[in-house]
Amino acid sequence: MLSETLLVSAPGKVILHGEHAVVHGKVALAVALNLRTFLRLQPHSNGKVGLNLPNIGIKQVWDVARLQLLDTSFLEPGDVTAPTPEQVEKLKEVAGLPEDCANQKDLAMLAFQYLYLSICRKQRALPSLDITVWSELPTGAGLGSSAAYSVCLAAALLTACEEIPNPLRDGEPASRWTTEDLELINKWAFQGERVIHGNPSGVDNTVSTWGGALRYQQGKISSLKRPPALKILLTNTRVPRSTKALVAGVRSRLLKFPEIVAPLLTSIDAISLECERVLGEMAAAPAPEHYLVLEELIDMNQHHLSALGVGHASLDQLCRVTMAHGLHSKLTGAGGGGCGITLLRPDLEQPEVEAMKQALTSCGFDCWETSIGAPGVSVHLATSLDTPIRQALDGL
Repeated sequence: MLSETLLVSAPGKVILHGEHAVVHGKVALAVALNLRTFLRLQPHSNGKVGLNLPNIGIKQVWDVARLQLLDTSFLEPGDVTAPTPEQVEKLKEVAGLPEDCANQKDLAMLAFQYLYLSICRKQRALPSLDITVWSELPTGAGLGSSAAYSVCLAAALLTACEEIPNPLRDGEPASRWTTEDLELINKWAFQGERVIHGNPSGVDNTVSTWGGALRYQQGKISSLKRPPALKILLTNTRVPRSTKALVAGVRSRLLKFPEIVAPLLTSIDAISLECERVLGEMAAAPAPEHYLVLEELIDMNQHHLSALGVGHASLDQLCRVTMAHGLHSKLTGAGGGGCGITLLRPDLEQPEVEAMKQALTSCGFDCWETSIGAPGVSVHLATSLDTPIRQALDGL
């Protein structure tokens, strides 16, 4: 068991193109969002395991001795196997959580317990440690916050238990694990996601582990050539929506108007493929005309998504406000409210961005100026993190 404090971070994700079409077998492009989740793991010898999640108000402590006495043989030692419904029920019992735990807090504790007990049970004794996780990502906004949480937990616990080495070298501000170690982190993070979501696609945890951009189609995930980091404005309209209802709405529209809706889905697929081609070119040599193509693709996809019935007045307002500043936006994720992304060209002056952010904030929206194509899960030197992040992890 490592004795030093570990600091780990992982990015969120946005769907660039292909939302809804992906449900019908088309390509989706998912990109790492540089709003990150940060985790600090502190080993100690007080016989306690602490989990502190300030974003959602969790401060929980378990007795290692009590956990040690539990029969955790229901967790296969060392194998990354999918948690069965029976295991999850048993885990609720062990963690002292209600049987019907479906709220965010209970599921976050359940995923932690699952990963802690599964990864650490190969140790001679379960380790005493404190884990604090703080995130820049809003929860429940379709930005992969639960996946970033699972990825951080898997990376930190595997490293602390010396299942994988700590890649950080003296004097380095940050480092990343080898491909082999990232694959193990991703496998465990996917199990954490399964505890939280039941049957996730695996896209969110894969983007958070590897970073950059991924292509997803019919269960197959592949990395794109490292795209350039594109600056975006991410806007949360704060309009709640039901992904399930929106997906069902598109399906019923497809059944009702197959001749109209099927070509829309084919067209969205072509947009994703064209975007993938442009990002590939930009990886080699980005040019101003690439941004113009990306903007056209954003506009066309947004219109298609509205035609599928997943638009919303708040998203139309976002598009109008940004268009007034000469910028192009589309919804990301399920639609019907939720979040939108706006591409920020490199030639854009900062006062212009500030004016637009102000206009969007006055609509009651939340805005973040960030980038996509961010690095995946990383380990950091404490002093290399910005003061606000360190303070958040310290609970200040």
